[in-house]
Amino acid sequence: MTLEFKRLTEVDLIDIISLNNNPHVLRQMPLGSANFDLAKAREWVQQKDAQWQQYGYGPWAFLIDQKFAGWGGLQNEAGDADLALVLHPDFWGSGKSIYLEIMKHAFTSLGLESMTILLPLSRTRIKGIFRLGFQPDGEVYIEGTRFQRFRLYAPNKPGPSDR
Repeated sequence: MTLEFKRLTEVDLIDIISLNNNPHVLRQMPLGSANFDLAKAREWVQQKDAQWQQYGYGPWAFLIDQKFAGWGGLQNEAGDADLALVLHPDFWGSGKSIYLEIMKHAFTSLGLESMTILLPLSRTRIKGIFRLGFQPDGEVYIEGTRFQRFRLYAPNKPGPSDR
């Protein structure tokens, strides 16, 4: 498997539209809707890409064997570097490899102390994030939707219970 990270501006908007309208993907994205058209995609890509300038990180497009597999990475969410990982169902088995690259970038290149992940309450199969080292870290509301927040501390950085 050849994995590439590209800026969202470097991939075809049609691929992003197709992914963000995919019914299997939308089941996992409570803030998404099936009317993600070209105009919304342009604005969305511009907003996502602007995070690179503003925060020094942002979401990428993922290519696996030169095929668009999804998008994600770190997004600023209320001051936290929040992990997003949205993959086309054909690539759902590739999530851990992509996550490991994002984590390495977050804690090595960026030197972050922690990152978060937000999961909607509808996500009940979450044992995997605990195996990755995430810890419960409260709840947040975004656009009226409640999410569980989990936090992963950088290796060799103490979590709040260790301080």
